[in-house]
Amino acid sequence: MSEKTVVVALGHKALGTTLPEQKTATRATAKAIADLVEDGANVVISHSNGPQVGMIHTAMNEFGKAHPDYTFAPMSVCSAMSQGYIGYDLQNAIRAELLSRGIYKPVATVLTQVVIDPYDDAFAEPEKIIGRVLNAQEAEAEEEKGNFVTETADGQYRRILAAPKPQKIIELETIRTLAEAGQIVIAAGGGGIPVLEQGVDLHGASAIIEKDFASGLLAEELNADTLLILTSVEKVSLNRGTDHEELLGEISAEDARKYMEADQFAKGSMLPKIEAGISFIEKGTNRRAIITDMAHAEDGYKEKTGTIIK
Repeated sequence: MSEKTVVVALGHKALGTTLPEQKTATRATAKAIADLVEDGANVVISHSNGPQVGMIHTAMNEFGKAHPDYTFAPMSVCSAMSQGYIGYDLQNAIRAELLSRGIYKPVATVLTQVVIDPYDDAFAEPEKIIGRVLNAQEAEAEEEKGNFVTETADGQYRRILAAPKPQKIIELETIRTLAEAGQIVIAAGGGGIPVLEQGVDLHGASAIIEKDFASGLLAEELNADTLLILTSVEKVSLNRGTDHEELLGEISAEDARKYMEADQFAKGSMLPKIEAGISFIEKGTNRRAIITDMAHAEDGYKEKTGTIIK
C-alpha cells in the first residue's frame, strides 16, 4: 500500500461512553481524522469498544432474563453489535467533517472478524471484566455455565473474559481493497469479533481481543508505514506517578522493549500499546509507531510531539 498509509487506533476518549457522548466525541474525532486526510494520509481506523460492548452485553442479558423465550447474546454477537453502532456514528461524523472541508472520500465500516487460537494461554487467566454486577447466586450460576467471574467488591461479582492475541483478520482483503481505492475504512473495531476456525466455518468465541494488538496486526498486514495509537496522554512516560517521571520522545524499538521488560508500562493499559508498536516496527521496514492523544494527533503524525518508536 501507499507509504502514507496510517492505521489510527482510537481509544475510549475518542468515542465517549453513552450514546449522546458518542455522538459528541465522534464529531471531535472526525476533525482529527480529517486533519490527517488533508495532510495526505491514507487512513484506516480501528477503535476500542469497552464501555459500548459492556452496555450491549448487559442490555441483551437483561432482556434474556425478562424474556425466557430468547437466548442470551454471546460476546461475539455483542462485539458485532458494537462495531455496527460505533461505526455508524464514526463514519457519519467523518463524512460530514470531510464534506464541510470540500473533501469527498467515501467512508465505510467493515464488520471484522478476527481469528484467535483456542489454546492461547490467556484462556487460563481471564482478565477482562465485562457486564453488570452479579450477586453470589448469579455468579454461581455463571460458573455453572462454564463462565469465569471475579469478586469486585464485597458480595459483588462480574464476569471476566480471556484476551487472546489476534491471529488473522478474516476481512483483510476487503479492507485492503477499499483502502487502496482511496476510501477511509473503519475496521477491527473493539479488537474484532473473536472467532474460531472450524473447517470452513467460523464460530464466535467468548473472549475480548485487545484493540491495540488487533490494530497492530491490521497495520502489519496492510503494510502501513504508520501505526498511530491515540490514547489519554500526549507522551508515554517512564516512572509514571513518581518524582522521577520521564517523558519519552523518539525511541528505538530496542529501547521500547528494554523499558517494557523493566515493567515500566501498566498491563492492560500502556503495555499492549508498546507491544503492538514494537511488533509493527520489527515486522517491516521504514515503519513508525506513534503514541499520543487526540488533541495532538496531527502533530504526532508530523513527529512534533508524542512518543515515536522507530
